[in-house]
Amino acid sequence: MNDNNKFGGIENLDVYKGAVEISDEAWIIFNTLSKNFQYHIGNQFLDAADSIGANISEGYGRYHYRESINFNNFARGSAFETRYWLSRLYKRSFINESTSNVLNNLLESCIAKINGYNSYLGNKLKDQH
Repeated sequence: MNDNNKFGGIENLDVYKGAVEISDEAWIIFNTLSKNFQYHIGNQFLDAADSIGANISEGYGRYHYRESINFNNFARGSAFETRYWLSRLYKRSFINESTSNVLNNLLESCIAKINGYNSYLGNKLKDQH
């Protein structure tokens, strides 16, 4: 289903690009935390953020549309988890409002793109029947 010629490669998908941007922004935030807080809250935040793109990638590599949709749903869940940890970082004064807003906007955009990508894949799945 997901060969590189179909979409021009995963790197060309807006949903994937958004996930990579979130991961990169999360890494920047993680590196501002002290080692103690990297261990406690930072690792969970970073793991959730990295999981968005990882799940999109795994779904892209699956053979069936239904499997891809399932992994995209995991990615969406990871985006919501990232939002949770982001709110904790802000509430506990590890990041400022501007940083929180930038990443929150990226997360909202990515969630919308995941939903759109799932709709596209769902239509492809219906076309198979």
